Amino acid sequence: MPRHLREVDELIQRPRDDDAADQRAGDRDRDHLAPVVILEERAAEHRNRRRADQEANDHDCRVHVSEHAASYVATMSSTLPVHDGYVTIDGNRTWYRSVGADAPGRLPLLLLHGGPGATHQYLQPLEALAHGGRRVIFYDQIGCGRSDHPVDPAFYTVRRFVDEVDALRAQLDLPAVHVLGQSWGGMLAMEYALTRPPGLASIVVADSPASMVLWVSEANRLRAELPPEVERTLREHEAAGTTTDPAYLAACEVFYRRHVCRLATWPDCVNDAFASLATDGFVYNVMNGPSEFHCIGTLKDWDITARLPEIDVPTLLLSGRYDEATAAVVAPIQAGIRGSEWIVFEESSHMPHVEEPAAFNAAVRGFLAGVESRRT
Repeated sequence: MPRHLREVDELIQRPRDDDAADQRAGDRDRDHLAPVVILEERAAEHRNRRRADQEANDHDCRVHVSEHAASYVATMSSTLPVHDGYVTIDGNRTWYRSVGADAPGRLPLLLLHGGPGATHQYLQPLEALAHGGRRVIFYDQIGCGRSDHPVDPAFYTVRRFVDEVDALRAQLDLPAVHVLGQSWGGMLAMEYALTRPPGLASIVVADSPASMVLWVSEANRLRAELPPEVERTLREHEAAGTTTDPAYLAACEVFYRRHVCRLATWPDCVNDAFASLATDGFVYNVMNGPSEFHCIGTLKDWDITARLPEIDVPTLLLSGRYDEATAAVVAPIQAGIRGSEWIVFEESSHMPHVEEPAAFNAAVRGFLAGVESRRT
């Protein structure tokens, strides 16, 4: 994701139907230009900033975040044992990184990133969970990041990603494991739990739907609350099929700044993940579509709501107050998975692990410790 334009920041604060507020914001806009004109005028800058982010694609998450997040991102320490490698699945390589070591009575935590088509990078703050005696295992899903990138669209199915989790566990010798999935990763975690794999101790489902139809409905409800000129830009480019246009991407960013990550300055691990997605959005476009609310990919009709009662492992649901995974999206999951717990982070949107890392990590640690105490 490119660094954020000042004009986009102002648009985020503007009410949709308040003419007086519109006028005040208009007075603040440089040269009194309409916001969409500004977005189009600055398209070249937007594109250049995206290119600069792409150059940081493989960097570790550097600390340029708000003070409340900095201490948790900074806990990523070289003192922890770290091992990078690949597993091979049906001839394709999947990259992984294992951080930390398991203390007696503690099980490893396997992290499933979002997208589909993103990378492990934006989950790097969760490396803090390795402190105190727990392996935390990141990986780039097939088609993403440092893993191999098959080019056949038909290759990318939900079942393929479920099988990848199984293969990772087998080849990394994870007979018992917790699984945490964020966004699409949470969808994948639920799909994996539905296969009832042996040794799955628990799942943590962060910021995820059980129905893409409901997800898109809620995303479009949130989108309707955007400033009219931003909504108009989105609608016009979607109708024209020009969803790679910088003006469309900048308009999407207004939504993302409200409902994906609300930090004034995004940490580089988040920017790096978005830059990777911008560099290679193949999987995202095949399975999702051009944006969070314009879902025209193979997942557009995905819905496991009716099967949620089949999930029989301890489940923790996490979401943000301003999340695109709204309360209406998460509530059916809590209702469907017996005994599931649900925590809402009041200052967060779609990335509470970045926006409120202390509270997020404490919630995950407490949940995992509780599950493990009941296993002994």
